Amino acid sequence: MPPEALDLSRLQPVLPSPLQPAEDVRFARHGVRLLLKRDDLIHPDLPGNKWRKLSPNLRAAAGRTVLTFGGAYSNHLRATAAAGRLLGFPTIGVVRGDELAGRPLNPSLARCAADGMTLHFVDRTTYRAKADPEVLAGLLSAFGECCVIPEGGSNALAAQGCTELGRELHGRADVVAVACGTGGTLAGLAAGLAPGQRALGIPVLRGGFLGDAVRELQQEAFGGPAGSWSLDERFHFGGYARTTPQLHAFADDFEQRHGLPVEHLYVAKLLYALTAMTEEGAFPPGTTVAAVVTGRP
Repeated sequence: MPPEALDLSRLQPVLPSPLQPAEDVRFARHGVRLLLKRDDLIHPDLPGNKWRKLSPNLRAAAGRTVLTFGGAYSNHLRATAAAGRLLGFPTIGVVRGDELAGRPLNPSLARCAADGMTLHFVDRTTYRAKADPEVLAGLLSAFGECCVIPEGGSNALAAQGCTELGRELHGRADVVAVACGTGGTLAGLAAGLAPGQRALGIPVLRGGFLGDAVRELQQEAFGGPAGSWSLDERFHFGGYARTTPQLHAFADDFEQRHGLPVEHLYVAKLLYALTAMTEEGAFPPGTTVAAVVTGRP
């Protein structure tokens, strides 16, 4: 397929995504204004940061087979598989956990398979070494020429794609906050914001590695540091895909207050963090905070 044949505009994304006020007494009593950047409304199959990170990678792939990586419940795998179905290119998902190969597919992987993705299960040791040249060479030997996109879709192209998120928020907020997995969205968001604006990342994984990941992505994408950003690593609730009854109760309450379907693994942790930080006085009175809603339940 020639490069010009892969026209993502025919998917009719909603861009710029809506920016909605959220009247909430927990913020208002501290003089803080909360806005919701509804990236979850960009596209039904490629919502939020999946669209922003995948679209430049898919243009670069130009219709070639896309090989990428994820866990058993990966939103990134689902979005990549959906893009392949909608745009007509082959997809391969390298899935963490060879013990899953003989089991019935969970709903997430079943959706990937239904969308035409070839699922390739590998053991966890191999998966951890997925960026190793020998491991990649083995995959390419097995599947032929592919365009390889890393786990979570975070690479230099993805970070460049996410700068548009920052540009859409010029002059609209003092602080723009986003939940972070692999760091690509934060790296690009910070680079796209105007001087005087700050990006705030809320990691949903434990480990303290995300700062280095964001710096490396900005180096690859922009040649060095770009924009103002910081991390608050207190709100992962035990790590990726970990939640607590407290978090579920908060998400249910927020949904009732604002009519927003709250995704629990990323968005709920972000909104909980902003509520807690506001109560702590982290944002001076008069601050406008925009929360990026990166996905849906």
